[in-house]
Amino acid sequence: MTAFKSDFLNVLQSRGFIHQISDPDSLDGLAARGELVAYIGFDCTAPSLHVGSMVQIMCLYWLQQTGNKPIALMGGGTTRVGDPSGKDETRKILSIEDIERNKDGIKQVFSRFLKFGDGKDDAVMPDNAEWLTKLNWIEMLRDIGRHFSVNRMLAMDSVKLRLERDQEMSFIEFNYMILQAYDFAVLNQRYDCRLQMGGSDQWGNIVNGIDLGRRMGTPQLHALTTPLITTSSGEKMGKTASGAVWLNADMKSPYEYWQFWRNTEDADVARFLKLFTTLPLAEIEKLAALKGAEINEAKKALADAATMLLHGADAARTAAETARQTFEEGAIAENLPTVEIPRAELEAGIGVLASFVKAGLVASNGEARRQIKGGGLRVNDAAVADEKMVLKPSDLTPEGVIKLSMGKKRHILLKPA
Repeated sequence: MTAFKSDFLNVLQSRGFIHQISDPDSLDGLAARGELVAYIGFDCTAPSLHVGSMVQIMCLYWLQQTGNKPIALMGGGTTRVGDPSGKDETRKILSIEDIERNKDGIKQVFSRFLKFGDGKDDAVMPDNAEWLTKLNWIEMLRDIGRHFSVNRMLAMDSVKLRLERDQEMSFIEFNYMILQAYDFAVLNQRYDCRLQMGGSDQWGNIVNGIDLGRRMGTPQLHALTTPLITTSSGEKMGKTASGAVWLNADMKSPYEYWQFWRNTEDADVARFLKLFTTLPLAEIEKLAALKGAEINEAKKALADAATMLLHGADAARTAAETARQTFEEGAIAENLPTVEIPRAELEAGIGVLASFVKAGLVASNGEARRQIKGGGLRVNDAAVADEKMVLKPSDLTPEGVIKLSMGKKRHILLKPA
């Protein structure tokens, strides 16, 4: 393991964030002197980031905690083009209104992790639409485009893999790497930004920015990428059977977020504690040493710490207590995720298949049928045996809800409104 001088790179290395670094000695020197300004870009493709973005957010967090300046760049401009990296088909073109709404939703998360302001190491959040939408086409070709080799662009994984599979790539997507590279140069000019961080699939795009900066006369720029985070079973981080694990509370409740971490596979607990919490490494080592049934205590510690970072201490405590009441006491905790249904609809009767689809526990009636055959669905803790079962007001508990469960760990309350 490389011994760095800077707290920043030492923290990232010890916690498993580093995949590749360009010129680590030079970068280490900047960080050690507290002179490092670094950015990560976040395109506005959805109203919330999902848990897969937490690796990048934590990189910015540790950058600031070690005395350096983070830039969370909103991709209001690049989202209009769409990043082809890791995609088999062209991204849907979003309207300007949708992009702005998504940007407003995404911004909510960062204040939990970063301190914004005008100080030396305070975070800033510019939007690349500010400069990208002002580019003149001819000037861009002459001043920026001339620095890019089409041969090299065709060799980029984001392009090459599409072409090898005979999958179409639009001209607008082909230009994405130029815009991302230009972002780096602009941020250097405006903020003396010297480092761009991103996932391992962004290495080529970041190196393009370094090369463009060199040709445009910037100081030496740097790249740092994080590894692709997958579970020990090979699943991509941030995706579950019920969809993405969103960071905004209105899209994924604190309880559901807590439960996501509580369900971590045994082999991933130590790694995820390092990546997704701020617990000291010595404490993580003790938790990682737990075996057998005791590993559940480490999972609870992971869920508590990760939820507290994102949603706050009160929300984490409430989520943990909700889980305890639900799983240890068998009670219907009032803080379980709730889906409202029209009272008239319940009075008319709701088919059990449709109710589980409405609750978001299954994606379709067909999936609900398969779960019933396997004994996986329950209503008010009683297994569903008949797919033609109809839910009525008589199924309401004394708390005025109907508890739907899939497996042992996923519960939703249906509440008439």
